[in-house]
Parts: sequence; C-alpha cells; structure tokens
Amino acid sequence: MVMEAQVAWTEPIEEFLDYLKSERGASSHTLCAYSGDLILAATYFQKLGVPTWRGLMLDKVQSYANTLGPPLSPSTAQRRMSSLRSLLKYLKKSGSGPTMELPSTGGFKKPRSLPKALPIASLLKLLEMPNLATPAGLRDRLVIELIYGAGLRVSEAISLGIGQIDLQECALRVTGKRGKTRWVPVPEITMRWVRRYLESSRPALSKAPCENFVLSDRGRPMARQTVDARIASYARQAGLPSRVSPHVLRHSYAVHLLENGADLRAVQELLGHESIATTQIYTHLDMTHLRSAFDKAHPRR
Repeated sequence: MVMEAQVAWTEPIEEFLDYLKSERGASSHTLCAYSGDLILAATYFQKLGVPTWRGLMLDKVQSYANTLGPPLSPSTAQRRMSSLRSLLKYLKKSGSGPTMELPSTGGFKKPRSLPKALPIASLLKLLEMPNLATPAGLRDRLVIELIYGAGLRVSEAISLGIGQIDLQECALRVTGKRGKTRWVPVPEITMRWVRRYLESSRPALSKAPCENFVLSDRGRPMARQTVDARIASYARQAGLPSRVSPHVLRHSYAVHLLENGADLRAVQELLGHESIATTQIYTHLDMTHLRSAFDKAHPRR
C-alpha cells in the first residue's frame, strides 16, 4: 500500500521529466534540478496526507510555498515553485492533474542583477594572462576568445566539436539550449587563435581520439567548473577589481556589439536567445550610453 502511494507521486514526475527531455530538449542539468525540486514537493504533500497529485489543493501549495523562505535563497525558492507549476500545468493538460488554478511563482524572485561589461582595456589585460608557451595556456586563451569573440555560453564552447568549425567561412555551428543549432560568425582575430590551437596546442593535449574541440590537460572534454576557475584566476592575476566569469565575457560581447551599433535582433540571433525580451535584459546598457545614442539620433533632442 505504501509502495502504491509512492508510485502515485513519483510516476507522474518521471513522465514529466521524460516529456521535458524528449519534447523540450531539456539538458541533464535542468532535468536534475526539476527532479530534485519535485521530489521535495511530493514528499511534503504526502506528509500532509494528500493522496495524489490530482487531489492537491491550492491551500496545500501555499503551505508548501511558506516553507521556502530563508535560509533558502530567493532564486532557489523561485525555481522550486516554478518546477512545481510546470509539472502541474503538464498534468492538468494531460487530464491527470488537479483542476485548481495554477499557483503563482512570484514573491521570491529578487531583482535581477546584471554583470557589468568589461571595459576593453580590462579585457585586453585578461587576454594577456594565459602562458602561451604551454599547450594549456594556449588552450585557455582560445576558450576566452570563443566566449568573448563569438559570444558562446561556456557549455557551448566546451562541447564544440571539430566538425562544427568552418575555417574558410570563419563561422561556428553551435548547438545551444534545447538542442537548437545556429551559425555564429567569428572575428578573424579569434579564428587565428582557433587555427593556432588546432595546429600546436590540441595535438599536444590529445591523448586519445576525441571529437571535442576543447580538451582538458588530460586530453578529455573540459569541465565548465575548470573554465570558471581558470578565468577567475586570470582575472585576479590581471588585477581586475571584480570577479570575472564566462557569463561576464558573454555579457561583454553583447554589450560591446550594441554599443557599436549592432541591431538588437541580430544580437538575439548571435546569442541564441528564443525571446527578444531575454536579450533586452541580458544586454542592458547603462543610461550614459543610452543618453548618448538618443542625443545623436533623435530629431528633437
């Protein structure tokens, strides 16, 4: 009996995760986060005596939401409620969920804090830090070039395959979120580092056949945590005042493009954003630049 009750809660979660993976192309990281969040919610509702997901009422959901305060961070609480809402929406659509109004996910989210784009001078200092006399140092320079020069997510940079690089057209075929593919033009200066890495660094790092373009010191696919740590270390060596992450480099790419006249829709395509609203937030420019652009362009300034 206990086992049947447990299955009544876990089976819908498993079906939902399968849907996210097969229909929505969710990453393993996303699936793991959803799974953990939903198991926690299911356990809580079971302790309250709710028999199944179908029997869930809004007051029980509110009771669960009330447990998501400190010491949980607002972003974690927001994610847990968002995971629950997504599952309930899926179950409601399939006819196997509660008929109640879907719960709100608001009330937890803290104001979005945007990283500041690196000034060009700081970026140049950072690029000078890797030791180019070593295969690993040249590889690190390449990774920074890919993230800033092509605006790649760190996951996109480290999963890039050799076959996704078009040396003649100076472009990359990038597989982004939800498995969507886009072509990204690469500046010639960045492509020079691509060629240099291919010719001298990658052969020295390669220990066995591997399709991944970027290799670790052991000749394996590079981990994102390693990239984070190396970039942060180079930023400290360069004496940069704030922590620099791959996200900061990608943000700098977008901001620098916009500041130099790139169209917002074009930047959306380059970044691989589904919604233009994401790009508008991600590439938020400070008021000084906006004022300058307004003064130059508006006929009634």
